Parts: sequence; structure tokens; C-alpha cells
Amino acid sequence: MLDSAKALVEEHAALEQQMADPAIAADVAALRKINTRYAALAPVVSAYHAWVAAEEDLQAARELAAEEPAFAEEVPALEEVRVAAEAKLRRLLIPRDPDDDRDVILEVKAGEGGEESALFAADLLRMYLRYAERRGWSTELLDATESDLGGYKDVRVAVKAKGIPEPGQAPWARLKYEGGVHRVQRVPVTESQGRIHTSAAGVLVMPEAEDVEIEINPNDLKIDVYRSSGPGGQSVNTTDSAVRITHLPTGVVVSCQNEKSQLQNKESALRVLRARLHQMAKEAADAEASAARRSQVRTVDRSERIRTYNFPENRISDHRTGYKAYNLDAVLDGDLDPIVQSAVDADEAATLAALGEQGESEKVGAQRGRR
Repeated sequence: MLDSAKALVEEHAALEQQMADPAIAADVAALRKINTRYAALAPVVSAYHAWVAAEEDLQAARELAAEEPAFAEEVPALEEVRVAAEAKLRRLLIPRDPDDDRDVILEVKAGEGGEESALFAADLLRMYLRYAERRGWSTELLDATESDLGGYKDVRVAVKAKGIPEPGQAPWARLKYEGGVHRVQRVPVTESQGRIHTSAAGVLVMPEAEDVEIEINPNDLKIDVYRSSGPGGQSVNTTDSAVRITHLPTGVVVSCQNEKSQLQNKESALRVLRARLHQMAKEAADAEASAARRSQVRTVDRSERIRTYNFPENRISDHRTGYKAYNLDAVLDGDLDPIVQSAVDADEAATLAALGEQGESEKVGAQRGRR
């Protein structure tokens, strides 16, 4: 831990020197990249210095206690401070997801349950929009297909941070745990006898990729245009403004019809396509390294759920972390941080456990090698 922390402290100092370089200051893209990394390392540097200080204070107290027993009373408290400082530093040294500083494209899709599922998809969209508003993020509707009763068959939005967010506070770092199937239990507006129904909607979250990161060969694209349609298939546009793009090498299909301009719909579709290709590359790399993170369920099956929204009991339950609360109304109004934090904490705990097992395995291997 000490060696890895020292290396990051040295990198932080080197980045500070680079930021003072006039040549770097003139390169906006390079400066932004350095600033982002510098901000990400700042908490580690602070925690490292706090840990070193705690170690030094404890050592000094032990030395004084050997000469003067009265100082021994301070040792237990200083040991607690040292343990807390070490735990914080270890937590900050957990390998970070390289996409954690990115913005996202979030997609909500109705599943089983017909109109009720589409209405629930609209509720989820509103929840994420309110959550983004609470965190000071901006949102942009990219595409939407409405249902007859005002819900959404599917809808996509871009969520962007303003400025450079603190480490672990960017849209992808917080929203990546939302991917999967969300189940709702309530009395639908279409239910005349007051019976509780269960339906589901799927959420897919993708880190947004820049143009320069994902190069798309125009020859690999099949682009179709058609007329936009509204609920029930009613035409809402008399021109061929809707765009469907098929990426021939992968078979990924993206369509957008929300804008009145064909060019705007094409640009929106390309943004989503880049995000999907980036996500596919990320998953392939994770699988190849045998370190795939939690997968996002893409089939909207009620049995493959990550979370349940129970309206009669005003209860929200996350089936991955065991989180449960009876403030569903507040959650749907954007109070998502506690449930998101439960996923962050579970992820960190699992990673620390895996690193601990790896360390023990390496220690055993080293001991065997010395025999």
C-alpha cells in the first residue's frame, strides 16, 4: 500500500508541475485531462499525508511512553486514528473504473406489463431527471417513443456534469449501478378492480464516448430515413426526418426521431452508437482480463430484477445490496443517493475482499518459492 500511495503522490506533484507549463496551458484538451487526473489524485494525497502523520504521532507516543508511563494513555486513541487513516487510504487506493469521470447516455425501455410498464418507464425517467437536477447535472433528451397513455416505450437521455466533478461524483460513477431490470408493484391506472400488478422496465447506462475515441468508418454504416411517428403509430412528421443507423461490423442498430431535423437525429444516433461501441469494447476488455464488473441486464424479464418499487408499502428494495427503505415517494422524486451509495459501498467491499484474497495468494506463493 505504501509503495502504490507514494507513486500516486509523486504523480500528483508531477502533474502540478505540468499545469504550470505554458505549453500545456495553451492546449485546452491536454490541460483538461491533466486537471481531471490531478483532481482525482487529490483525495489520495490528502489521505496519504494524514496516514503518515498518524503513524508518526503513534510512534512518538510509544517512544515517550517507554520513558514516561503517563504518555501511554494517549496510545490507544492514536492507534484508532492510525487505523481509521489507513482504512481510508486503502479505500481510496482501490483501482478505479477508468470511465468514472465520464458523462453517460441513459436508456429506459418498457418491458413486460404493456401500458403500465410504459408508465413506469416514464416514472423512472423522471426519477433520473430529478436526481440529475439535485446533483447539478444537465440533461438532454436524445430520443423517445411515447405510448398511448403518455408513458415511454423507450427513451434515451444524455446526462452531463458541469465543470470537473470530484472523484467518484461524475454521472457514470454514480449511475452505472442503475443498469438492469427495475420491477414495480402497484395498482395500474388501467386496473378497474384495484388489483396489484407487477411489471418491469429496463435501464441501460453507457459512458459517453468522444468522437476521437471511437472512430466510425462511414462505409461501415447503413443509414435509413423514415417518417417519425407518435403514440399508436400516428404520423407526427410529414418529412423523412427520423434516422436509423446500422453498424454493419457489429450489427448494432440505433434509431432517433425526436428532432425535426434529419441531421440532428443523425448526430444523436451517432452519439448513442459511439457510446454502445465504447461499452462493447469495455466489456470485451473486462472479460479478456477476467475482471468483468457487474453486468447490466438487457432483457426486460421480471425475474431478472435488480430493484423493486413497491407502491402499496412505499418500499424500495435493491436485491444486489440488500438495501431497503420505506421512502419510495422520495426516491422517485430524485432522492437516489442513499441507494446508489449502497451499491458503491458493496462494490468497494467486494473489490477490497478480492484484493485481500489476491494478496494472501501472492504471499503464500512467495513463501512456497522460498522453500
